[in-house]
Amino acid sequence: MKLSTGTTVINNGILIDGTGAEPIRSGTVVIENGLIAYCGSTESAPPAAAEALVLDAEGGTIMPGLVEAHFHPTYFNVAELEDLDIKYPVEYVTLLASANAKLALECGYTSARSGGSLFNIDVWMKKGIEEDLILGPRLAASGREICGVGGLMDWNPDYRKIGMEGLILLVNGAGEARSAVRKLVKDGVEWVKTYPTGDAAAPDSNDHHTLCMTYEEMHAVVQTAHNHAMKVTGHCRATEGIKNALLAGYDSLEHGTFMDDETLELLLERDVPVVPALQFEWASVEFGPDFGLPPAVIDGHQETLEGGAQSARRILEAGGRLGMGGDYGFAWTPHGTYAKELTFFVNYVGFSPLETIRCATQTGAEIMGRADEFGTLETGKLGDVLVVNGDVLKDISVLEDRSRFLAVLQGGVIKAGSWAS
Repeated sequence: MKLSTGTTVINNGILIDGTGAEPIRSGTVVIENGLIAYCGSTESAPPAAAEALVLDAEGGTIMPGLVEAHFHPTYFNVAELEDLDIKYPVEYVTLLASANAKLALECGYTSARSGGSLFNIDVWMKKGIEEDLILGPRLAASGREICGVGGLMDWNPDYRKIGMEGLILLVNGAGEARSAVRKLVKDGVEWVKTYPTGDAAAPDSNDHHTLCMTYEEMHAVVQTAHNHAMKVTGHCRATEGIKNALLAGYDSLEHGTFMDDETLELLLERDVPVVPALQFEWASVEFGPDFGLPPAVIDGHQETLEGGAQSARRILEAGGRLGMGGDYGFAWTPHGTYAKELTFFVNYVGFSPLETIRCATQTGAEIMGRADEFGTLETGKLGDVLVVNGDVLKDISVLEDRSRFLAVLQGGVIKAGSWAS
């Protein structure tokens, strides 16, 4: 991905650096050749060179580009589980994924970690983004996911004779778990996504208190993935599944829904980040009836919402790390509405806007393993910057409105926003 050349100065804005520090009410960011050369008060900023591009934030917010830490680029208008893998041919899904990546960038998300992708589309999409063939966030790819046979993601009945190879690698035992990871090694993924537990979406067989993988399978996944310098995450709702993941050596958790004291202590001891993804649960309860979700499913999402919100609050209060991201791409959580997650955490879960932004920037970059490159506005880091017309600390929901974006910069290059036109 090419960096900008020359010098760009962004001033006259409320500066939020992403570290959780108090904002600077009159701030300036200077980007030189794609990297941040200065970030601080306008009063202390170096004089702008004659040839510099000087941009006026108009009293709005200057902040790091957002990080979507649970991104499903190949999900599109999913109304039921089968839509994830057999709704469209892979050729069309590839086009949809490219459009979703561009949309994510336009929504201020300059980086994203894939939470699973049909085939290994996200691996090749990452290459296309890095080579400036398409627009999209800096991407960490996950490719196909791993689940135990008969688990949450094993929904295609045997009589269809179509298997699940496109989206899910189904495993039975530690040996098959190792084999599945080795396939992902060949695919070139960075993160191995697994399904240790079920979900409210499958109340009859694999609900949110059910285990979908054994500890032995999970440990085999971690052992094999770490051997190949890959990281492991998992869809973890049931308390026992969370505990198994932490004991097996997982590098992050998705959801972390039902967390007891013992599990929280283990999480903090290992300093494992969690991506709760809670707005999806609220939307499933709120809009589920309109899409024909059965009452048992909606009740399960309500329980998941309440348990997940409580766990998220406990993790933050105890000093743990949380990333922001969600299952966007479902019919009731469409792509392009990612920032609803941030608003939800402020208005429903009770986080402060500053805490939420830190989760959505610094912690997201930490999860991606690239916190030394982006996630905060600090000297020497990439010029991944979001400039918004409005004070996001007074009303974080302005991040939902792309028409309020003055600029989305990646490496100092203006990729979206009104300044790009």
